[in-house]
Amino acid sequence: MTESSEWLIYRGAGEPHDGIERLPAPPPWRDFTGREAASENGGDGSEDRRLGAHRHLAELHRPGAEELEMINAALYLRRPLLVTGSPGAGKSTLAHSVAYELGLGNVLRWSIVSRSTLQDGLYHYDAIARLQDVQIAAQGGFGSAAGSPGAVESIGSYVRLGPLGTALLPSDVPRVLLIDELDKSDIDLPNDLLNVLEEGEFAIPELERIADRLPGGEAEVLTADGTKVRVRDGRVRCRAFPFVVLTSNGERDFPAPLMRRCIHLQLGRPDHKRLATFVRAHLGDEAARAGDDLITRFLERSRSELVAADQLLNAIYLTDAAAPPSRDRLADLLIQRLDRAR
Repeated sequence: MTESSEWLIYRGAGEPHDGIERLPAPPPWRDFTGREAASENGGDGSEDRRLGAHRHLAELHRPGAEELEMINAALYLRRPLLVTGSPGAGKSTLAHSVAYELGLGNVLRWSIVSRSTLQDGLYHYDAIARLQDVQIAAQGGFGSAAGSPGAVESIGSYVRLGPLGTALLPSDVPRVLLIDELDKSDIDLPNDLLNVLEEGEFAIPELERIADRLPGGEAEVLTADGTKVRVRDGRVRCRAFPFVVLTSNGERDFPAPLMRRCIHLQLGRPDHKRLATFVRAHLGDEAARAGDDLITRFLERSRSELVAADQLLNAIYLTDAAAPPSRDRLADLLIQRLDRAR
């Protein structure tokens, strides 16, 4: 066992030192170094962080019979899957697992906050940037000539599709869209989603009203993936309805019209076997065995307290990587209950 101060990188000594050189590699779920290589291979580097760097050693998030049935029901019926459960139950990971297994590409993620609107998910039109370009072109003597900045033909340069808008682009196979923590939204957003999720299409009025002045009625716009696509007649219409996963921590009820359009899956608390598999997938067999006692304590606490599985991962990683002498105390500090005001 090391001395109490040996594992500390920052010591509060008030003097510069080279302790940062002793900082070990980050936890796999906080390692962002593989993004550039993944981008070159057509990915976004999130598979290891979301599903586990050691997922080949474990049947990560192997769903039970009911979960499998609800996921497949959503796939067959082309309906959104509404997944509810406590924080850290694996709701968001489910979307990544489906995309990875079925080869559906990168998951499009729309993280909901209290200010989120339907417009945020569909597209953004930068009218101010276009106005600035028009003014710059006029000062340079270009006017509104074809091909000049701000001209009608270049209007698509000022449109960027959001995650939902990108998911609805026509394709032969569905994209996976994660609408995360919908229960944190404004009261109107669940109802605002109804028509788009039912019809699988939406209009971009800024393009629609000038479609007859565009070459072939098409404008080239930017997607949430950062690629460019052509939109015809100012409308986006899906061919394969995306696999939409809506997650909720159960903090509020949703309107009946949304509920009847969704397949509802409730994720319960994970058992010891599932948590051990979760840890093994992210940290490997040795860490899972060393942290077995922490898994047991986590389960005992979860019966009366709201705690999250990612807190357990943090505790097992740090107590294994840093080996502090006060292992149990540090684990308790990292796994603090989430249902208590601070």
